[in-house]
Amino acid sequence: MANDQPCTAEDGAHSIGVCYGRVANDLPSDDQVVNLFHANGIYKMRIYDPNESTLQALKASDIDLMVGVPNENLQALSDPSAAKDWVQRFILPYSSDVKFRYIVVGNEIKYNDLAAQYVLPAMQNMYDAIKAANLQGQIGVSTSIEPSLLGSSYPPSSGSFSTNASPYIVPIVQFLMKTGEPLLANIYPYFSYVSDPDDIKLEYALFTSPGPVVSDGQFKYQNLFHALLDALYAALEKAGAPSLKVVVSETGWPSDGGNAATVENARTYYHNVIDHVKSGTPRRPGEAIETYLFAMFDENQKGPAETERHFGLFSPGMQSKYQITFN
Repeated sequence: MANDQPCTAEDGAHSIGVCYGRVANDLPSDDQVVNLFHANGIYKMRIYDPNESTLQALKASDIDLMVGVPNENLQALSDPSAAKDWVQRFILPYSSDVKFRYIVVGNEIKYNDLAAQYVLPAMQNMYDAIKAANLQGQIGVSTSIEPSLLGSSYPPSSGSFSTNASPYIVPIVQFLMKTGEPLLANIYPYFSYVSDPDDIKLEYALFTSPGPVVSDGQFKYQNLFHALLDALYAALEKAGAPSLKVVVSETGWPSDGGNAATVENARTYYHNVIDHVKSGTPRRPGEAIETYLFAMFDENQKGPAETERHFGLFSPGMQSKYQITFN
């Protein structure tokens, strides 16, 4: 799917995906998971590595797939031949039956991480390998960032990448502008709230504020999700990428294990974020935001924080925690 096309009604109807993480020892089979996606009308999935059992289960499933390249593989993929081999092993055998949407080259790499130097070369090599396979119009190549790359984010119009992060992220942004693919971003109002509960109200993080909380010139913000996303859009404008799309590659709220981590708050957050991504942000109105909820299941081997084990929309026994309508 070309990602520089206008959002259609169908795209808006299917703008919600779910992340399928597997850091657990009690999860259902991949076939059961794919059936659970279908049963709940979820048509987009993010996985964090090219697990071949998952790819087999997704054949002929009509689920759009975002597949990750683990951070520890980035150095190897800075070699063009390794990227070609990766595509030949994990993409080509499945490309006629699995609806690959994006290859995510690294997740939440910070500018000072050892892997940072390999992200752009690995993206370029993966793009070239996809192009050589004649799949560049179908499968996008990007990376997934998190908001710590911003040096300023309040008010949203002041959003900019930090001086230290700019040499890392701006060339990536320029590459995405050239290829016409979106930047992926993990956006978590929960973590912003728990890190500064004195200044950020719970209602602002949960989309339940009765009126605007932040006034930023012509833009009014009634929820933190829109504010965080628009700070990133403002940073992209300053980086010379005013038209670059952002896909929210993770967002969620834990149901246990920490401050404000309750089933009721998580239910409120998920219901509201699904509703609010249908119509864009104050800075980019009128266009559905492709968004992936984190995560499909509680993952009992995640950590170190206890909250990390309680982001599931479903229990490992496949019971829904929140009775969500996904699209």
